[in-house]
Amino acid sequence: MRLFSKKIDKQIASYQQELIETHYREVDNMYRQIRGWRHDYRNHIQTMKAYAAANDWEAIKKYLDLLDEDLTTVDTVIKTGNPMTDAILNSKISLAKSKDIEVVADANIPYKLKFSEIDLCCIIGNLFDNAIEASMKLPKEQRVIRVYMDLRNSQLYISFTNFTAEKKLKKEGKIFRTTKGEGHGFGLVRIDAIVERLEGYISRNSEDGAFTTEILLPQE
Repeated sequence: MRLFSKKIDKQIASYQQELIETHYREVDNMYRQIRGWRHDYRNHIQTMKAYAAANDWEAIKKYLDLLDEDLTTVDTVIKTGNPMTDAILNSKISLAKSKDIEVVADANIPYKLKFSEIDLCCIIGNLFDNAIEASMKLPKEQRVIRVYMDLRNSQLYISFTNFTAEKKLKKEGKIFRTTKGEGHGFGLVRIDAIVERLEGYISRNSEDGAFTTEILLPQE
């Protein structure tokens, strides 16, 4: 039994390491775009100076419109107040949009958390990945993920809701049944383990084609 438990722990650790590396690549890709735009900033200024010297104000206007459009594609969508949370949320929102999934997010996080930001990254990353996977089974016009995060008294409240192809998912023990395979199961186990270690609370509910996960994490 102990050997089996160690094997499971090793598999979960391996899966989690792969997950963290995936999150890192997604975040790094987003910031590469931002750094690239900043690198070109001086060239943009020189171009507009040239237009100004020639009194070509129409060209300047068009150029500014193009820059504004370009900047919008790399600007962060969510600004929670916590840099790590901003990074993981925005990278996942970008991933969801690339898959034609609408994301409605409202998040306010303290700049400094009482627990590890890596723990929060793992929770958010797993929740988002699960929601994206479930959304992909739906027609594009039905793909919506709702995210809400805020402080409630001395606890951080996290809520993820997404629509599913099934009206009501079946629950096996504390976990809802999944058809994604063992990696998905490890993700759910990892979330539960982190919440338990932080002495938090987690609730999952499946009703009327919507799946909601709610988490409370103490901040004191």
